[in-house]
This record gives sequence, structure tokens and C-alpha cells, in this order.
Amino acid sequence: MRILHVNKFFDLNGGAEVYMHDLMRQQAAAGHEVHILSTASPKNLPSKDASRFVIRRDLSIREGAWKDFGKAVAFVWNSEAEAAMDAALRDLKPEVVHLHNIYHHLSTSILAPIRKRGVSCVQTLHDLKLVCPNYRMATEGALCERCKGGRYWEAVKHRCLFPSFAPNALAAFEMGLTKSVQSYERTVRTFICPSRFMADKMIEWGEPASKMAVVRMPVLRRDPARRGGGYLLAVGRLSPEKGYEELILAAGRVPDVRIKIAGIGPLEERLREMMRRGRIENVDLVGFKRGDDLEALYREAEAFVACPVGYENAPLSVMDALGYGLPILATAIGGLPEMVTDGVNGFLVAHGNGDAWVEALKRFDTLSFEARDRMASESTRLINERFPTVERHLEQVLSAYRGT
Repeated sequence: MRILHVNKFFDLNGGAEVYMHDLMRQQAAAGHEVHILSTASPKNLPSKDASRFVIRRDLSIREGAWKDFGKAVAFVWNSEAEAAMDAALRDLKPEVVHLHNIYHHLSTSILAPIRKRGVSCVQTLHDLKLVCPNYRMATEGALCERCKGGRYWEAVKHRCLFPSFAPNALAAFEMGLTKSVQSYERTVRTFICPSRFMADKMIEWGEPASKMAVVRMPVLRRDPARRGGGYLLAVGRLSPEKGYEELILAAGRVPDVRIKIAGIGPLEERLREMMRRGRIENVDLVGFKRGDDLEALYREAEAFVACPVGYENAPLSVMDALGYGLPILATAIGGLPEMVTDGVNGFLVAHGNGDAWVEALKRFDTLSFEARDRMASESTRLINERFPTVERHLEQVLSAYRGT
């Protein structure tokens, strides 16, 4: 089968990109002809399709009135991306287009050529952007569903995506335009949802239930860790939606529990200052880790911690933790309750409740070695029962391509 994947980034920018690269490699190994359309960047992984990539605009900086105007236009309708998509469909003749995250950098302009040429199209929903300008549905340190029912001006009022007025207004306008003409709904035959939560949330916000297909992410590694390192592990970008501020404050009240947080991001200095002011010495920010260094952290951790403020879908860091057979302490939000059964393979913690995190850390700290072993075994059992192997996942994605 000839498959064209489409994503705004082709580096390892986040979980969506890591998943897409893994899927593309697996599809190629299975004998499929796999291509990609994305944006150009020195950070990109090598690709035979790189000559087709479009300009990646930096939306985080001001570059003068004329350039900023051009970025604003492309934010809503990227003519270069539209032309690149049309050329890719003409030259490559894919049997299916698999969309991932296209917003802001590629835009819904790329959907028009797919409809015009009648190519089968699916999209993996890595986040909530299909229904909300703020793809996390979290702002001002709390969950937010104010935009429900087309109230997209709320994203401007609450500065949900950017600090300044204009970019939020642009995002709200783009969302309103996209929903008014049903750009995605008229183009995508099947939306692949990595969690039941994602499918249910889409339907709740008015998306067609008939187009939603739950296809869980595969667990790439099924190799129980030895544990015994004496620390809990969290992995993720140091940004507001990850909830690390609440976790660190809770940890300060349970000094016997050590926590290592692997990641970098805009909150790093703020978190370090919080730890200095509070004299919190049992939390280590160990920086960005990957490869063998990250594997070593997982293998020696006693348990894994996921403490998001906003809705999580099926975070790859938690999938990895399950693959290593770690107990999971997680906020009871989004798709996380599908990955953790409270008191069985970990603990679910009430959302937005610092005292609940203190209690969860204390509960885990007092568990016997035998109880922790049982939780670890339950994590392994859960992935074997609920999450597909790589081979089974490929079959499920191909079924989505075929509409079966």
C-alpha cells in the first residue's frame, strides 16, 4: 500500500512525532511504500521526501509587520502547503493519506486537494485540536471547556494559546472558519482515537460518532524493569500543563519520597526557584534524557508519576512505564484511568487536589516490597490485555485505512 503521512513536524518534537516515526518505520518494514509531507527544519530526521517539505515559520517570535502578516495568513490558509499536497498526491498517487497534527504550520488548506482528488483519508487524534482552539483544554492552571458550542472567543478572552491578544484572536478565527465549513469532517473518513476518552470527548463536542475508531497505541517494550532505585520517575516537558508545580509542592510535604523529573522546558527556572524557596531537596530535575540514559531511569524507578493539569490522551511516557512494568501514580483525568486501575497497578489521584497527591505519595511510600511487586505485575498484565503489540497495531491501522 502507498501511504502518505502528513504532520507539521518531522523531528522528534513530541509524542505525536515519536509515534509517527515508529509507525512509518514499521509500515516500511512490512513492505508498504511510505512517504511524508511536513515542514522543513535542520532538526528533521532524514527523508527521501524532504524536497517536498514546506517552509516552517516560527510563530513564537515577531519579525516585522510584513512577515508577521504573512505568517498570520499562512496560519489560516497555507497556500504553499496546499500546492505541496496537491503535487504529492499527483506524483506519489497514495492510496491513503494519514494525517497527524497539521494545525498552525500546514493548516486545513491541505485538505482541499485530498477532497478534490478523492483520496481516502484518516487522521490520528493526538490531541483535542479537532474541537477546541486550545488543544489541551487547559488554561490558567485549570481545565477549560469554555469553547464548547462554538464559543471560540473564550480562547481570546483567556489567552489560551499565546500571551498576546492577536495570536489568540487568529486561532479563534481559524477554528471558527474550519468548523463552519466542516473542513476535517468532509475530508477525513476515520478519526483514529488512541483512547476511549478521546472518542467520547469528540462525540460530546459534536463530532460524528460513526467516524470515531478507538485504536490504542502499541506498547513497544514489554520488558519488566528491575526497579529498586528508590525514586519515583516523571518524564515530560517542563511546561504548565504537566502539573509539576503541584507535584513538587506535594513532594515537599513527603520528604522521604524521592522524585526524579526528566525533561526541559519553559518552567525549569520557576520550578528550581520553587524548590529553593521551599527547601525541597527530594526532587531532582535531571534534564532531557533519551536512549540508554532514559532507559536506565525507567529500569531503576520504583514507580512512574503522571500529574497533568489538562486532559491527556494516551501519553507515550506512561505507555513506556507500563511496558517496563512499573506501578503508575496518575491524575484521574483524560485517558489515564484507562491505563491505571486505582489500588491495582497504581493509584489514581483526584484532579487539582494537592492534598490528594500528598496522600498518594504517602500511600505508595508505605507499601511493602511485595505490594509493589503485585502492582508491577498488574501493570504487565494490563498491557497484555488492553494494549496491542506492534504487529496487531499495524493490522488495526490498516483496517482503518480500508474502512473495515
